Amino acid sequence: MLAALSVVLLALGALLEVLDLSMAALASLFVLFAHLEFRKSYPWLLWAVTSLLSLLLVSPKVAPLLYALFFGFYPIIKTALEGLPRVLEWLLKLLVCQAAFWLYFLLGSFLFMMTDLLLPSAWLFWAANGAVMLVFVLYDIALSRLIRLYAFRLRPRLAKFLR
Repeated sequence: MLAALSVVLLALGALLEVLDLSMAALASLFVLFAHLEFRKSYPWLLWAVTSLLSLLLVSPKVAPLLYALFFGFYPIIKTALEGLPRVLEWLLKLLVCQAAFWLYFLLGSFLFMMTDLLLPSAWLFWAANGAVMLVFVLYDIALSRLIRLYAFRLRPRLAKFLR
């Protein structure tokens, strides 16, 4: 059911192209929820199924590609990296984001023929890269706060409600 909801969100992001990035980020919250609640392999399966279904069913491929290459698996990796020393944690997080950016750029422009990814000059590419890094840091901080909100406020209330 979480995979179906994620695919619907990604399809909505593809339908309204302005929302492609935000819908990919929103769909990643289902993976985060699955990781916090179920652990083990379920979040990875959810990411794989959602990525595959959305890449097959949703067009244009911007939101599904963003989800498959970064937003879908990042909440799982994030929780694993947060046990490391702070400098190493952020270095690895930025490295993951940078690898996803390059992979998105290469796959999007050459495999999926997304011509809007071809920027007219090198400085514009690096400016976009810097903007992506800045937005990533904000996304990571927001995700950390959502994890704390869920773990300390919402989960205990839901446990009382479900008894």
